[in-house]
Amino acid sequence: MSIPKEFYSAQIALHHTSLKKVKKQLAVSSTIRLLVFLAIAATIYLGYPNTQIILGAIGIGIVVFIFLVNRHTDLSYTKRKLEKLIQINQLELDVFDGDVSRLSSGKEFIDTTHPFSHDIDLFGDRSFFQYANRTTTEAGTSMLAQSLTANTIDAIPEKQKAIQNVSKLAEWRQDFWATASLVQVTVPIAKIQKWLDGFTPFLPKIMRVLPVIVSAISAILVVLLFLNIITLQVLVFWFFIGLAITGTQIKKINALYNDANKVKDTFEQYYKLVSKIENTEFEATLLKEKQQLVISEKEKASQTLKHFASILNAFDQRNNMMFGVLANGLLLWDIIQSYRIEQWIAKNRHHVSQWFEVIAFFDAYNSLGNFAFNHPDYVYPEITEGAHIIKAQQLGHPMLATAKRVDNDITILKEQFFIITGANMAGKSTFLRTVALQIMMSNIGLPICATSCEYNPIKLISSMRTADSLTDDASYFFSELTQLKKIVDALEQDDYFIILDEILKGTNSKDKAAGSRKFVEKLVAAKATGIIATHDLSLCEIAEELDQVQNRFFDAQIVNDELYFDYRFKDGICQNMNASFLLKKMGIVTS
Repeated sequence: MSIPKEFYSAQIALHHTSLKKVKKQLAVSSTIRLLVFLAIAATIYLGYPNTQIILGAIGIGIVVFIFLVNRHTDLSYTKRKLEKLIQINQLELDVFDGDVSRLSSGKEFIDTTHPFSHDIDLFGDRSFFQYANRTTTEAGTSMLAQSLTANTIDAIPEKQKAIQNVSKLAEWRQDFWATASLVQVTVPIAKIQKWLDGFTPFLPKIMRVLPVIVSAISAILVVLLFLNIITLQVLVFWFFIGLAITGTQIKKINALYNDANKVKDTFEQYYKLVSKIENTEFEATLLKEKQQLVISEKEKASQTLKHFASILNAFDQRNNMMFGVLANGLLLWDIIQSYRIEQWIAKNRHHVSQWFEVIAFFDAYNSLGNFAFNHPDYVYPEITEGAHIIKAQQLGHPMLATAKRVDNDITILKEQFFIITGANMAGKSTFLRTVALQIMMSNIGLPICATSCEYNPIKLISSMRTADSLTDDASYFFSELTQLKKIVDALEQDDYFIILDEILKGTNSKDKAAGSRKFVEKLVAAKATGIIATHDLSLCEIAEELDQVQNRFFDAQIVNDELYFDYRFKDGICQNMNASFLLKKMGIVTS
């Protein structure tokens, strides 16, 4: 873990140095802008009433001032980006220290009906999603959640190579993250796509050429005014004619602006992200394929998106009272921008969803690559088609601190079923979640917490945490039966690795024992592979009758009148339970 920590610390130091330099440049920039403004004001004051001097000073001053403003804006953006990069690297160091409070928990993705996500704490506070998620776009966040819950086993080696590739691009990942973070996007991508698909042009044909004519006449009148050939009244009269023309479309223009203004930030963000995707040389085939979706022979997607962002920004200048009024009177500014928007949407709306999907993909893989980078000691499972479903050495739970974690070996064959017994708190449930996470992580291409692993890909389904629903009139027991029925039905369609934790808890002990035995027998008959944890030692007897069933246990011992757990996964049946000891130890009972 020292290498990632060293990298993040070095990046913080590097960005702090750059930030100091940029702050000095901003101070100088502010001073220069003030001096230029004073120079323009002085020239106008001293040149009054000479029209040529006044108009010349205003014209030259505007050009210089715009240049300085743009430069200052670029410096401000660089400053904010460096500050964001410092925050990003500090966040990673905080996560290493166990602080994930600034990361999204993904609680909106909690689904108690999913085949396994609720059982293994995939979403919510202190979840795997919260630990791994570094997405910066809403679409990327959704795609990451979908990847974790997809439960598919296709193209795992390709996914592994893609994650390995992205994991090596640490600075690129952080730049992608910082760039996206600097633009606050509030409108969902689906809503933007709906707006583009349903957009209807409204400008009459004459409005497509009229702004050119009006702008040309305005330019001529300004020149004539500068040469004292016409009076200011003539230009003012023409100015009001321009406002009147714009006024004929003002309601529709205002409606378009309201929609365009909502998506402006999204396109401002996305063209920069697409540009980073286009200009990076990837090695993995999967990444190259996604990259090609935003690169065409005629024009890169980033340029097309940037063009639209510039149109939307130009349209937004109507809010600048002085510029907006003058530009609409002399240039028909709003009509020009409305027409440009109409043209862009007509030409590109069918490509936008694909571009957005590519950004979401890389945003999601940014998180997966970051996870791999942060765990250089994890291994990518070797994908096999042998007799083993899982053959892992020193398999551990990725959410547990290394110093506290106890790793275990596990080898489970195809169509084999383990019955795991053990005392309370001995580690059964944690081990079940460890195995489940290994399967989920392996299936999406992530490295896992182990020293080695051979893995024959399989889908996952579980029943570990069942909730009753009073609103649906569903008891705990019925909810659990419903989940078990889902498992049986799923096995009829495909192969699944099944993880069960103390099933049929909602009935009496005798009924539970009989029902659990019958259910395990049914799973074995269906040639299922999996694990069941139980306190019912009678269930272990089934191993004597069925070769596919093996007994394993986690032990608890009393050492020096204290309960001791070694959290080791062992062959056999647990003989030491701890309920009676704990009752006596806590003074609840006396004997």
